[in-house]
Amino acid sequence: MADHRLGFRSFDEETDSLSLEVMGELPDWLSGTLYRNGPGRFEVGDRTLTHWFDGFALLRRFAFRDGGVEYSSRFLDSDAYRATQDGELRYGEFGTVPSRSLFDRFRTLFGGAQTDNASITVRHRAGEHRAVTETAREVAFDPADLSTLGHRTGAVGATGTIAHDHYDGVQEEWVGLGTRLGRRSGYVLYRDPDDGAVEEIVRIERAEPAYVHSFALTDHYAVLTEHPLRTAPRRLLADRPYAESFRWYPGRETRFLVVDRRDGEVVAEPGVSPFFTFHHVDAFERGEELFVDLIAYEDHSIVPALSLSNLRSREPDVPAGELRRYRIDLETGRAEGRPIVEGGIEFPTIHYAEANLHPYRFCYGVGSETAFNDRLRKVDVEHGTDRVWESEGIHPGEALFVPRPDGEREDDGVLLSVALDVAEERSCVLVLDATEFEELARAYLPHVLPFDFHGTFDADGEEPVPSMS
Repeated sequence: MADHRLGFRSFDEETDSLSLEVMGELPDWLSGTLYRNGPGRFEVGDRTLTHWFDGFALLRRFAFRDGGVEYSSRFLDSDAYRATQDGELRYGEFGTVPSRSLFDRFRTLFGGAQTDNASITVRHRAGEHRAVTETAREVAFDPADLSTLGHRTGAVGATGTIAHDHYDGVQEEWVGLGTRLGRRSGYVLYRDPDDGAVEEIVRIERAEPAYVHSFALTDHYAVLTEHPLRTAPRRLLADRPYAESFRWYPGRETRFLVVDRRDGEVVAEPGVSPFFTFHHVDAFERGEELFVDLIAYEDHSIVPALSLSNLRSREPDVPAGELRRYRIDLETGRAEGRPIVEGGIEFPTIHYAEANLHPYRFCYGVGSETAFNDRLRKVDVEHGTDRVWESEGIHPGEALFVPRPDGEREDDGVLLSVALDVAEERSCVLVLDATEFEELARAYLPHVLPFDFHGTFDADGEEPVPSMS
């Protein structure tokens, strides 16, 4: 099996402080630690999980110092993972449901018995590193050895949260979004200031909330993209996976709920032709207009397309996402969208510390042309052009931007991506010059890691800052 399917096999090894083989030359200024999160195991006893999102969290750590890379990996010691050691699937995951009673399903609906399989990304909050997923059960871990420290609560009054919240460096606060399912279902927007308590901004009630994976933030507004993939609490009581509790309504619009961050007022709800999105890229204001960039799909078919049965096939059928910009006119309450560049793209990243909430020029992402995730793309959003990096047999993951200290340009830095090399049957960390979009180095692991999702980079000598959209 010398193809992308190697990246969807279960992984059993845990590694501690292994020096990697480096081919090429790392920049002398690159000093810090890359943390990645994603699934590591897809089986429980004799049972195979259903969806890519269901795999049990494997933390990965890559320390860049003195021209070398040191690698560690460790499974997150969650309640969900510990149950698998006895061959038990105790908690419902995104696409896989355990055998459970109606009472257990009722408890899950109202926030109890939720999975803590926090496999989506890593965030730094309240002075500690946390693994997060789309439930309110965050899991803190030791950044030095990846050992699990315990559970943390992720939101105010929400039964589920999104993993992609935003940091506003001017206001010095995180802004997050949760979903509440129950008697009064809807969305919960909240702030988490650096020097204060978590505070609810607004609750927006919806009888059928949408599945929400991310949202957009500007200086004064939060923008929730509410597409017509909806659920109702009663559907979650059925013995079906969480993902299958949502229904796509092709006749309904996708709506942008524009919320004033200062007082929680919903100031606009413009509708557009239906589309689905996982990931927002950036958003910013110009006068009475908002611009929201995201990865759009014509419908929700990307969700079932990420099933393991499809991804483990030789030629998986995976819809391509489109980098699209929506302009929202707050005076007229109308919105319109257009593609920024042609070609499929996903896992978008930007120079987050500089560009988030502001006009920006460059977006980086993963593309699929002839095979699953077979290239990286750098898009100039101002000119609608792009550059492509690809290498035979290499399947890259999300590319995080790490800025050069005292760099003067938005793209002055490097991109870090954990990739699969099918010829070597090993994973490697790719290091690309972000300006020229050319490879600088590879650091090879002794084995194949399953494809991951998201992560963050902590530069040595600096406070951890967000590095992803």
